[in-house]
Amino acid sequence: MNISRLTVVVFLILFGTNFSMAQIKNSEMGKVELVQEKNVKELLDKHIEINSKAPIKGYRIKIHFGSDKNKAKEVKAKFIAKFPDIAAYEKYDQPNFNIRVGDFRTKLEAYKVLKEVQVEFPSSFLVQDEIEMPKLIGAEIK
Repeated sequence: MNISRLTVVVFLILFGTNFSMAQIKNSEMGKVELVQEKNVKELLDKHIEINSKAPIKGYRIKIHFGSDKNKAKEVKAKFIAKFPDIAAYEKYDQPNFNIRVGDFRTKLEAYKVLKEVQVEFPSSFLVQDEIEMPKLIGAEIK
């Protein structure tokens, strides 16, 4: 097993010093209180913040690419009108304007939607892309 020195150092810092300082009090039956340094909470919050901004690998459906910006905007508007629940993204990769749609975590999920989209946009196909974090319905991060 090849573990980097940085990983070992971080592990020792986080768990070596703080583990000895953390105390678990069992004052009443069924209640546990964890006492720890505030730095641990700050590190965890920073970790959550950094990871929430990290890109997610997934799939999108490319419905258009070409050098005409107006045509790309027309295709995007037509797509939004036909599929209002699916996000559409416009990206410029010189010399082409690309319209990609959806945020799919699996190829199977993307393929199901591709078959529906191909009725209106027959030349569309799947591409791997960095996708947006899916919205969680009814969930709130505290």
